[in-house]
Amino acid sequence: MPTYISLINFTQKGVEAIKDGPKRLDAAKQRLRAAGAELKAFYLVTGQYDAVSIIEAPNDEVAAKLAMGTAALGFVRTQTCRAFTEDDYKEMAGSL
Repeated sequence: MPTYISLINFTQKGVEAIKDGPKRLDAAKQRLRAAGAELKAFYLVTGQYDAVSIIEAPNDEVAAKLAMGTAALGFVRTQTCRAFTEDDYKEMAGSL
């Protein structure tokens, strides 16, 4: 399955309700599973972003729908990008 990396920033609403963040993360895992996706890793980070998640989803459409659904809740804003493995990179570079 394709891998997607999301760079996450908490909104003001998200910061105000940060104590409930772990419950929202558990709910997000359930939404992912229901869509045929999986949260592979979640990291709270320092710097420009507040958190990073790595998910696997069946395709770009599922990943986009999940990102839109998460954004609609209003607790976070994300930037999501498709990630390619080292093997994918080598294959693409080799085909040039």
